[in-house]
Amino acid sequence: MAGSGGLPQRGHMVVIYQEFKKCNMARGCLCCLKYMMFLFNLIFWLCGCGLLGVGIWLSVSQGNFATFSPSFPSLSAANLVIAVGTTVMVTGFLGCLGAIKESKCLLLSFFIVLLVILLAELILLILFFVYMDKVNENAKKDLTEGLLLYHNENNVGLKNAWNIIQAEMQCCGVTDYTDWYPVLGENTVPDRCCMENSQGCGRNATTPVWRTGCYEKVKMWFYDNKHVLGTVGMCILIMQILGMAFSMTLFQHIHRTGKKYDA
Repeated sequence: MAGSGGLPQRGHMVVIYQEFKKCNMARGCLCCLKYMMFLFNLIFWLCGCGLLGVGIWLSVSQGNFATFSPSFPSLSAANLVIAVGTTVMVTGFLGCLGAIKESKCLLLSFFIVLLVILLAELILLILFFVYMDKVNENAKKDLTEGLLLYHNENNVGLKNAWNIIQAEMQCCGVTDYTDWYPVLGENTVPDRCCMENSQGCGRNATTPVWRTGCYEKVKMWFYDNKHVLGTVGMCILIMQILGMAFSMTLFQHIHRTGKKYDA
């Protein structure tokens, strides 16, 4: 009787042990997820801090990185880097602190910020492809109007930016080199448009200059590097989706159990 009574008891203990083992496995997986999310967002936050620092440095000390567009004077490389760095830093901070503290509020905020960024990216991408022709037309028009500010003392950064892109991309003007004629005079282009750059070479009608416009050159660069840009875009998309999935997994666990796991 004693032996037969002991068998159910041992079976019951085995079931309890198995359930305890499953619980520990789930706890370990969630704890691993918590620290993976923390480390990932810590790196994300540090990258955001670095971008913000570079953007501030460019804004303060480098006039070379100015805007090409007179319609959007704030749309400079420095301001774009600052905006991206700030967004990355805030998002990484929310994810990092939310994961380590297991805060439902911070995890939900992190999820919402990532969702808003993802939706904004998709909307902008769709609008860009839908209105591509109109975007190209308006961009060319705006850039051509911006050439009129080339010799303006308050737009030294714009002048430097045009000189840099024309020298690096081996192009001249927006559509072609004749875009500079209404600005600098007939048969006159910036010296950086010359195939062999020298002082005053742009005023010599016999000096060979780059014939292709910079707008087409930039479009060609994007086309030639579309695979790299697409890969980077997919990596960013995957990281955003994984961040949202991990944050919701941790959020749902805390909400369901009503308690945090000890580290």
